[in-house]
Amino acid sequence: MFSTKEIIDTAKTVLVSESESVVKSIDFLDEHFSKAVETIYHTKGRLIVTGIGKSAHIGAKIVATLNSTGTPAVFLHAAEAVHGDLGMITQDDTILCISKSGNSPEIKALVPLLKRDGNPLIGMTADENSFLGKESDFVINCFVEREICPNNLAPTNSTVVQLALGDAIAICLMKMRKFTAENFAKFHPGGSLGKKLLLKVKDIFSETAQPKVSPSAGIQEIIYEISSKRLGVTAVLDNRQLVGIITDGDIRRMLEKSVDIYKVKAEEIMTKNPRTISSDLLVSNALNEMENNKITQLVVMEGTEYKGIVHLHDILKEGIV
Repeated sequence: MFSTKEIIDTAKTVLVSESESVVKSIDFLDEHFSKAVETIYHTKGRLIVTGIGKSAHIGAKIVATLNSTGTPAVFLHAAEAVHGDLGMITQDDTILCISKSGNSPEIKALVPLLKRDGNPLIGMTADENSFLGKESDFVINCFVEREICPNNLAPTNSTVVQLALGDAIAICLMKMRKFTAENFAKFHPGGSLGKKLLLKVKDIFSETAQPKVSPSAGIQEIIYEISSKRLGVTAVLDNRQLVGIITDGDIRRMLEKSVDIYKVKAEEIMTKNPRTISSDLLVSNALNEMENNKITQLVVMEGTEYKGIVHLHDILKEGIV
């Protein structure tokens, strides 16, 4: 039975070996890699990525990365290609075929079919002299000296290198396309970055919960409005114009004073010139405003019209921090 030390030592050996393979792959970057990237960049259609076995899994991940970073890509499983899926390839597409050996039966059967309509073919293989290497227009060399697998059989180092090269292709294309964080957000609207760059205040606050009282409102009305709308605050409006806000903190501070609470009016305890934010601004702007001023809510406005309250809890529920 392995001890904790033996397990950790083995894991370290794996990580060191795979990282060294990735570093050594730098030496194989050449004009073929550059032309392959340029070909993908100028492709009018999509990049079709295909492979078999573990290379297929890597190919699917490369496709996911490319799609999320501005390069349209589709995964085509080599085994399914000859059973009808070749129909997904159009004349405007470029093809990336991944195979460590470049000589598997599936690859030998597939490559001539991939080339028959003249689509550019990029081969990612560990053997430039393999069938795939010789048939490709450009070869991306993913050679590794050996797998860290004790039997030198299970794809380990080789798939890590394939994955790294796929990332290298994606990042090159991102830079060529001048792909920005805003572009990234459009493809990830559900993620925290997407929300930070796309979500607006008007998308998260509720206009139905629109707490408001008049300057002459008494303490019972004020407390009821703050409590019933559950935002910890109410706006004070005079002829529909915002003149102040009252928070639950203002109520507590008033109760600490020796005053007749039943004679207190809203205008006497409100905070004038409260912090506001336009409903068209980003939620991230609202969060920054709250953090900078150490407050938990902002009055939402559209021009001079009071629309409601955006609370810190509304922002946190969206996962924006």
